[in-house]
Amino acid sequence: MEEFKRTIRVYKNYFWDFYNAQPKKVQDKLDWTIGLVRTLKVVPRIYFDHMTGTDGIWEIRTQVGSNIFRVFCCFDEGNLVILLSGFQKKTQKTPQKEIDRAERLKKEYFDEKTK
Repeated sequence: MEEFKRTIRVYKNYFWDFYNAQPKKVQDKLDWTIGLVRTLKVVPRIYFDHMTGTDGIWEIRTQVGSNIFRVFCCFDEGNLVILLSGFQKKTQKTPQKEIDRAERLKKEYFDEKTK
């Protein structure tokens, strides 16, 4: 059976700023979840899902204890996943400002790419 792989890239430092501010336990779980996105052809929705009402923004979902973390990303050229930003989710509904930020970063990424 052919091995499946997505390429994961990070756009600028928004994701790293979030990631590096997390305790090791959270970083390990983020690494594990991003690993699923990298290697599974069909990632269970509990870990990876399209954000409803957005233009191609996906979220990588991680939970450590009762804390919930989200990493926003988008696809580029098939199996290339671009990590845009991350945050700790403290409410049931994803904050609109986080979604707006991810959409802005996605637009920025593609604008820079076409230059």
